[in-house]
Amino acid sequence: MSESTASEPASAEERLVGADRVIAVLTELADHPLGVTLDELAGILRSSKPTVHRALATLRRAGLAEMTGRGVYILGDEYLRLAFRNLDGRPETARIQPLLEQLAAQFGETAHYAVLSGKDIVYRAKMDPPQGAVRLTSVIGGRNPAYRTGVGKALLSGQLLDLDQVIDWFGEFPLEQKTVNTLVTPEALLAELEATRRRGFGIDNQENEIGVNCVAIPIHLDGSTTPSGAVSVSAVTFRCPLEQLVGAVPDIRATIAQTLGPNALGVG
Repeated sequence: MSESTASEPASAEERLVGADRVIAVLTELADHPLGVTLDELAGILRSSKPTVHRALATLRRAGLAEMTGRGVYILGDEYLRLAFRNLDGRPETARIQPLLEQLAAQFGETAHYAVLSGKDIVYRAKMDPPQGAVRLTSVIGGRNPAYRTGVGKALLSGQLLDLDQVIDWFGEFPLEQKTVNTLVTPEALLAELEATRRRGFGIDNQENEIGVNCVAIPIHLDGSTTPSGAVSVSAVTFRCPLEQLVGAVPDIRATIAQTLGPNALGVG
C-alpha cells in the first residue's frame, strides 16, 4: 500500500471533524444575535482559538458568518437569506400564515404554529397582534420543552396514554420547575394530558413563563390522523387572563375551520 493511500482514511476523518466543528460554531453563532468574540466562542466550545478561527473563516467565505468592526462575529446575511427563503417556500407556511394573521387580528394576541421536535416544541410561524404595547419574546425557530407548553401538551395528549408512556418519553423525573405552576411529576403530567385529551386543547397556565398563558389546538395539515402541529393563542395574563383565553377556544376553532377547512381540526 502506498504512503498516499495509507493516509487517506486519516484525511477523511480530519475532514469530518472539521465539518463538525464548523457546524458547532455556526450553531453557537445562532445563539448570539448581538454577536460573540473569538475568545468567547473558543471558551464556550472548549476548542483552541486557531481551530475556531479556521471554522469562522470557512463560514465567512460562504457568507454564513460576518465579523463586525469590533471583532465580534454574527450570522451572515446569506445564512438568513437561505433560512427565510426555505421557510417561506414551505407549503405549511403558506397555509398557516394567513390563519395566524387572522387570529392575531381577531383576538389582539400573539398566534403561533409549532411542531414537536424530540422532547421540545419548535415554533414554525408566529404573528404578533397589529396593536399592543406588550409583545412576546418567542421567535420562529425557537424551542421550549414540550411538557411546560400548551402546544406540547396538545400534541402529546394523543400519544402518551398511561404512566409508563409518560415516564418513557420524558425520562428522568422530576423535570425542571421553570415556574411555580410547572408540572414536574409523571402523575401530574399524565393527569393534565388526560384533561387535554378530553377537552381537545392544551393549556399553558404560566408554566413556561410567569405572566404568559396560552391555549393550543392540534391541527392536521397533511390529512393524517396524527396532528402535524398545533396552533396557539398566547397572551400576557394582565391583559387576557387564562379564563378569557379558554372561553375563546370555540371562536379559535371556528377561525381555524373557516381558514383551513374543517379537516384541519381532524373532522371529516
